[in-house]
Amino acid sequence: MSKSYLALEQIDMVFSRDGTSTQVLKQVSLNIDKGEFISIIGHSGCGKSTLLNIVAGLTQATRGVVFLEGSVVDLPGPDRAVVFQNHSLLPWLTVYENVKLAVDKVFGRTKSRQERHDWTIRNLELVQMVHARDKRPSEISGGMKQRVGIARALAMEPKVLLLDEPFGALDALTRAHLQDQVMQIHAELANTVIMITHDVDEAVLLSDRIVMMTNGPAARIGEVLDVPLERPRRRVELVSDPTYLRCRSGVLKFLYERHRLMEAA
Repeated sequence: MSKSYLALEQIDMVFSRDGTSTQVLKQVSLNIDKGEFISIIGHSGCGKSTLLNIVAGLTQATRGVVFLEGSVVDLPGPDRAVVFQNHSLLPWLTVYENVKLAVDKVFGRTKSRQERHDWTIRNLELVQMVHARDKRPSEISGGMKQRVGIARALAMEPKVLLLDEPFGALDALTRAHLQDQVMQIHAELANTVIMITHDVDEAVLLSDRIVMMTNGPAARIGEVLDVPLERPRRRVELVSDPTYLRCRSGVLKFLYERHRLMEAA
């Protein structure tokens, strides 16, 4: 049993279909401290989302174990909330109702009706969406939908927030605003976050450590890069920061070399 807050131990994932087996992940082990912000980056097909789904309990690992606070997790639970690239809001519910649904599910027996209302509003405040509480998803922008998705996940008070390319479908300006917001929320809540991303600058800006995956099949953790930048971080100041540039260069070098290996294969 691991003493880390969140521990992935010797994770293997094999998918079998029509008599053919494909090993997606091989011997992936990672220890994550409470309050850490971890990004997982790598080329398409390296099993990043599969790994996130295993932590979420949505996919059962073929071998290996995930521990959260010393207990095995192998099923979905409110202690691990996922925000997908597709916001997945219920279109017939308002912004408020989409978040309240999660609050009622998790706290229906432990908080009063008024407390659940207050908690829903509090989480909408965190993502600056109280003004749109009565709108339906079709009436708000893509970036606003993602904010509501993040509010819904945070409202469950998860021990670990799992972000699967949450800004991937957004334009650059909206993406930057949401990245800043996630940094503010992380500073305020000190929550533990794992984020899948393809964006090198996003990974360096947001993370304490960046986990770089080798190419699939049978992807492993190739390198783990520490990002020793002081917080709070301001993107404009970081553009010329030598530590930022060194980290960015390290990730790009890793990904470029992996891409060369793919082309040579």
